[in-house]
Amino acid sequence: MAPQTRPIETPPPESKPPPPPVLTREQEDKYSALLERMRTLSTITCDKEPSKSGPINDVERAWLTRECLLRYLRATRWSVDEAAKRLHGTLGWRREYGLDGFTAEYISPEQETGKQFILGYDGGGRPCQYLNPGRQNTEQSARQVHHLFYMMERVVDVMPPGVESLSLLINFKPSRSKYSSTVPVATAREVLHILQNHYPERLGKALIINVPWIVWGFFKIINPFMDPVTRDKLKFNEDMTQYVAPGELWSSDWGGQLDFEYKHDEYWPALHALCRQRREARTARWEAGGKLVGESEVYLAGGSDQSVSGRRYGSDEGQSASNGHAAATCDAGVAAAHDAHEAAAVELKGNGLPADKAPQGVESNGQALEANGRA
Repeated sequence: MAPQTRPIETPPPESKPPPPPVLTREQEDKYSALLERMRTLSTITCDKEPSKSGPINDVERAWLTRECLLRYLRATRWSVDEAAKRLHGTLGWRREYGLDGFTAEYISPEQETGKQFILGYDGGGRPCQYLNPGRQNTEQSARQVHHLFYMMERVVDVMPPGVESLSLLINFKPSRSKYSSTVPVATAREVLHILQNHYPERLGKALIINVPWIVWGFFKIINPFMDPVTRDKLKFNEDMTQYVAPGELWSSDWGGQLDFEYKHDEYWPALHALCRQRREARTARWEAGGKLVGESEVYLAGGSDQSVSGRRYGSDEGQSASNGHAAATCDAGVAAAHDAHEAAAVELKGNGLPADKAPQGVESNGQALEANGRA
């Protein structure tokens, strides 16, 4: 049988997320207080780049789901004031950082060797994001960090209903690449800061293998900057089949049974077609539910037909057709994304654009809804 070369769209039936915790009356009251603040938020403030400050838009309002607000409340030990402050900070950071402007074409040069990819699901239904530093193919630059968070956003796109976190699988197996796979401490601190402050509760597990002594030293350096919750999620050189079923775990170095080969021209367009379809479906559901701050992520992901507003998706004329159109987009989008990918590559080569310059690609993430969270 030929190896898998594309993302796996759905988890196996046995991979199921645990039920969400039941909130106490006090926690529900704090959620309601935070929700009221977020629903009245009218302006996004960008402290580092004031020119990007301005009215909140629909993408940002849709990002403020019920589960998102609860993640920030849990991360701040249920302090409404602190959660609101951090939500304001993340909304400003997302604008300043330019997450919604990173295109598939801009990131593609970093992705060509498959040094990151999304493949399979763990026992709790979390998508697995693989990091392979030994496949490094570019010089150190800001785009390398952009690549990481761009892929995390794609992981969020493919999360099944009821899943809010991911499993990160890192293989430090050395390579013969001429490019250094060693991450500077300053970059590691930046990544850790972003994860802990702008992606709360998003890391389910970090499974790490083939850890050399220099990396152990690196983890000792950044250890003081980790919060205890994040630190407890790190698993080193264990039998990883206890976290990811063998049939969902990559066979290469990981001890799984999933035969996978990274082929950029097949995987990259397929991933973006899948993510585009999921975002379009999510957008349609959010609009049908009344464009509410505090909408349910389970509803948005298709796990329930009922919005928090009480509206049922598909009950109004045109909504069922909209959902069908979004589903049909996935297969057609593979071919379209593949053509766009090749055209962009030719254009980049012909124009001699520098590697760290983001071209205006055919797919801007700002055109569809994104989700976010913490380590």
